[in-house]
Amino acid sequence: MSRISVRGFAVASATAVTTVGAVVGVASGNTQAAADDNFEATAADTTLLADIPVGEQAQVQVSSLSQQADAQAAAADSTARKAAEESARLQAAKDAEAKKKAADKAEQDRKDAELRANRAAVRDASSFSAQSSYSISEVKAMARQMIPADQFQCFSNIVDHESGWNYKATNPSSGAYGLMQALPGSKMVSAGADWRTNPATQIKWGLNYMESRYDSPCGAWSFWQANHWY
Repeated sequence: MSRISVRGFAVASATAVTTVGAVVGVASGNTQAAADDNFEATAADTTLLADIPVGEQAQVQVSSLSQQADAQAAAADSTARKAAEESARLQAAKDAEAKKKAADKAEQDRKDAELRANRAAVRDASSFSAQSSYSISEVKAMARQMIPADQFQCFSNIVDHESGWNYKATNPSSGAYGLMQALPGSKMVSAGADWRTNPATQIKWGLNYMESRYDSPCGAWSFWQANHWY
């Protein structure tokens, strides 16, 4: 049972006790007065812990339950708010990831379309007229027309290292032959019977080889840089 101080009752009680003590003190002397002073203090302290009236006790209990309910509701609201914020954060992360994937796919589709367009624009080896000999500049010009624009520099880097654009280059120790130093050179017959004398046939074979084994001339060049062969 809750207990509170009833200040008004305490003051009245203390006053009454003080009055009685004064009368008794006159009759009995200072000793009795001192005892009555202690009694007065004790009585005052006791009245501060008087019981709450029944009606007021019910009000206090209702108020306490109301405060508990408010606290529980506030805690529930806080938990719900945190859950909603976390859910929103996770959804935002998912949306961002989905957008990134969509953007990456769109970029890859664009590159693939560009690559197909570049390859569709190149010339085939058979479209070049045969000559008795070719200069380095003529061989490079043929390669530029046969190799997709975005792959030409990688193709050129490999040919620079392998043969220096000499379509008749021969490795005396291994027998590797031509622009790409095919080993053996005769495997280039898959691109044309004139593989020994026609740089366009060698370029065609080299492009097919790089695409089939490394996906592209740039893939082949990356491998070459790491291993110094391809």
